[in-house]
Amino acid sequence: MKTVSLISQLIIPVFILFTVLYGCAKKVRVYDCFVSGAKGGVSVVIRIFPYLLAIFVAVKAFQTSGAFEFAQGLLRGILEFFHIPIDVVTIALIKPLSGSASLGVFTNIVKTNGPDSLASLISAVIMGSAETTFYVLAVYLGAVGMKRTRYLVPVCIFADLIGIIIAISIVKFFYSLG
Repeated sequence: MKTVSLISQLIIPVFILFTVLYGCAKKVRVYDCFVSGAKGGVSVVIRIFPYLLAIFVAVKAFQTSGAFEFAQGLLRGILEFFHIPIDVVTIALIKPLSGSASLGVFTNIVKTNGPDSLASLISAVIMGSAETTFYVLAVYLGAVGMKRTRYLVPVCIFADLIGIIIAISIVKFFYSLG
C-alpha cells in the first residue's frame, strides 16, 4: 500500500518534469507555451461561466423548491413495490445535475443506512457509473458554443434513466445472491 501511495504522490510531479524536459529537448519555449495555454484557459472559463452558473442555480432551485421531495413522493409507491430504497431516488436525481452534490448525498446515504445496505450499494454503483450530464453539457456545449441541442438533452436524460435502471437491477441481482 505504501508503494501505491508513493506512486500516486509522485506521478504528477514526474509528469510535469518529463513534460518540461521533453519540451527543452525539442527546443520548445516551454514557459511561453504554458503562458499561452493559460491565456486560452481564461477565455474558455469566461465563455463557459454563464452555463456553469445556470447549472448551479438550477441545482439549488431544484433542492430548495420542494421539487426534489415531490419527485420522491411520486416514485415512492413504485419503489416500494420493487423493494428499492427511497434513498436511491435521491442519488438518481442529483447525480445528473451535480457531482459534488451527489457525493454529499451519497455520503449521507452511507452514514444513514450503513455501507453494506442495499441503498448504499445501489447508490455506489450509480455514483460510479452515472454521469453529471447537465454539468458536462453545460461545460462542453458552452466551450464550443453549440446552440442547437434539440435532441441532445432528452437523449442524455434517457441514457441516464437506462443506466440507473441497469445499476439498480445489477445490484438487486447480486444482492439477492449474497
